[in-house]
Amino acid sequence: MVMQEADQLDAVFSALSDPTRRAILSRLTAGDASVNELRAPFTMSQPAISKHLKVLERAGLIERRVARQQRPARLNAAPMAQAVRWLDDFKQFWAPSFDQFDTLLEDLKRDKTTREADNE
Repeated sequence: MVMQEADQLDAVFSALSDPTRRAILSRLTAGDASVNELRAPFTMSQPAISKHLKVLERAGLIERRVARQQRPARLNAAPMAQAVRWLDDFKQFWAPSFDQFDTLLEDLKRDKTTREADNE
């Protein structure tokens, strides 16, 4: 069943809201991994990691396949593209603020250099 676009976006942001799930996704950028491999850096049980994987799978951010006794997870970053596009729509609101901040930092650096030169 294909999720509606808004539901998909909600699921992606919900999945990304947890630091453990973000760490799992980061690990999967290096390649497929089993539940035990994904659990290794955490101090949590295998069932707890499996719950995180189910959330990521429901959001479409990972795919799992059966390979013998294991179900390795694989990153599927495509749903993140929708989230990036949604966030990009807000760029017009925050980009000018960053530009102003850059200008302020340059002014402060210039003032500091001028003061240091005056003190020498």
